[in-house]
Amino acid sequence: MLDMVQTRLELAAIEMEEESQRLLGYFALVLLSMVLFGVAMLLLAFTIILLFWDSYRLQAALGLAVLFGAGAALAGIKLRARFATRPRLLAATVGELNKDINFIRNAGPSE
Repeated sequence: MLDMVQTRLELAAIEMEEESQRLLGYFALVLLSMVLFGVAMLLLAFTIILLFWDSYRLQAALGLAVLFGAGAALAGIKLRARFATRPRLLAATVGELNKDINFIRNAGPSE
């Protein structure tokens, strides 16, 4: 019984470590992509505004602001969906503990 509990605790520790590494990886990729995408979009916006500087600079700036706002909203919706479908924390550990409990209940003394 004690070995079973130790095994389950080790499984929980491994799952916690995997989850922390996964979250750190997500954070690093999100940060890098945001910085690079931001720089690219800023340069593109400046280029477009410069092209329309003499005639439609205000309209060009407003159009780009709307476009960037829509892109940010779409990214936020996708991020929310990814978080909603991520695996449940310690799901494997809880499942194994439930199996162990059922095994112990079924292997108990019969009357």
